[in-house]
Amino acid sequence: MPSFDTVSELDWVEIRNAVDQANKEIGTRFDFKGSDARIELKEKEKQLLLYADDEFKLGQVDDVLLAKFAKRGVDVRSIEKGKTEKIGGDKVKRSDRLKEGLDSDLAKKVVRVLKDSKLKISGSIQGASVRVSGNKKDDLQAAIALLRKEITEQPLQFNNFRD
Repeated sequence: MPSFDTVSELDWVEIRNAVDQANKEIGTRFDFKGSDARIELKEKEKQLLLYADDEFKLGQVDDVLLAKFAKRGVDVRSIEKGKTEKIGGDKVKRSDRLKEGLDSDLAKKVVRVLKDSKLKISGSIQGASVRVSGNKKDDLQAAIALLRKEITEQPLQFNNFRD
């Protein structure tokens, strides 16, 4: 029975490269001279920490980071922006979360979209992924197209395709 897995994974190598390039650009830009603007990546916590001298510069740091993500092919929908906090003096910090894996709400939405589609396929939640199976490859390809169109809040990948 043909099947595939619907997952949401991050390419940590590209994320690390994008953060390094963004920090390098921030260090060389004239408008950041003498400021404490930087980006820190905490892979284990799946977190990005953005530091800047004020709200405006924090927005510029964010713009630089998003541009580097786009250039490296990392989908920016995987970033969940946090609240801006004031830390000592005028300095500000923001903690962004990187979304990896399908949480239970999104997995349920994927299964609901598949059931409502009237295709002869079934979806089952398996941890942080959804296994989609059906009798025909054509139905599975139609399911992939449907999920790409319907699920927009987080990037999806389709792997482990089996006949």
